[in-house]
Amino acid sequence: MADVTHTPRVFSGIKPSGGLTLGNYLGAIKKFVQTQDSEMETIYCVVDLHAVTVWQDPADLTHATREVAAGYLASGLDPAKSILFNQSRVSGHAELGWLFNCVARVGWMNRMTQFKEKAGKNAEKQSLGLYAYPSLMAADILLYHATHVPVGEDQKQHVELTRDIASKFNHDFKAEGFFPLPEPVIEGPATRVMNLRDGTKKMSKSGESDMERINMTDDADKIAKKFRKARTDPDALPDNYEGLKDRPEARNLVDIYAALSDTTAEAVITEYAGAGWGQFKPALADLAVDKLAPISEEMARLMADPAEIDRTLAAGADRAREIAEPILSKTFDIMGFVRG
Repeated sequence: MADVTHTPRVFSGIKPSGGLTLGNYLGAIKKFVQTQDSEMETIYCVVDLHAVTVWQDPADLTHATREVAAGYLASGLDPAKSILFNQSRVSGHAELGWLFNCVARVGWMNRMTQFKEKAGKNAEKQSLGLYAYPSLMAADILLYHATHVPVGEDQKQHVELTRDIASKFNHDFKAEGFFPLPEPVIEGPATRVMNLRDGTKKMSKSGESDMERINMTDDADKIAKKFRKARTDPDALPDNYEGLKDRPEARNLVDIYAALSDTTAEAVITEYAGAGWGQFKPALADLAVDKLAPISEEMARLMADPAEIDRTLAAGADRAREIAEPILSKTFDIMGFVRG
């Protein structure tokens, strides 16, 4: 199998827990929409199986799953160009996830920093799913022989684990080349959007104050208010990006402006060098309203008709299975399972 070639294919997903934030949009969805016009096949997922690694109220999970799908669609994801579905509709994710549980090593899981961060001091009380979910994430990717995975910096470690699992499977079962070694794709400004009240912390769905984040469901007035009240420092903007090195709140707002305007942070600094926050923050607020308010309006329209969302997800799942089922079947064959 060493001569196996793989179709260039992108896979990525967003977990339906809490709500979508500007971080999800700039760090993921906006890039997903841009990538669907490339020559690569694009598969995007609402990873609802990952959501239940911690307790989810069933009604909240239903709502959040549809809301993430609405966020994809309202941002411009075209289900005719990309495959869009929710993970639990394609049983191959869970099946391959179990097979990979038997390939991955406990030591690999113990190195996963996100489990340590999420579990904190109560690791013994966390679900087995939370501990093992990087193995399921590997299955999400490799079930489609995906070659590229758009991720934030904090998820790069999971793509590296996916490569380790693929390599070990290929070696152990003498199936070199069967599973590709996917590449993480991390690019552009604002790949990691930070808290509007504390630039040293990532923007989070679960932050204490709603003013810390931009929700993708926020209307124009809320978006403008949050940016105008975002924490800054007393100094004007410098004449070069390096001048923001020790100014996390300032750097975050410049990065967000760059990402929303499809330019570079250096270009933003050039334009606003010497400007005070009384000039920059209103300009950022206007830009954000222009870019984000139409998305929140379309999300509201879609959420008013959940049947439309469900039909889109079901159709996407049918297309996903067409790719996944032959790969999963071949995986069972390689491992020696008696089937059929």
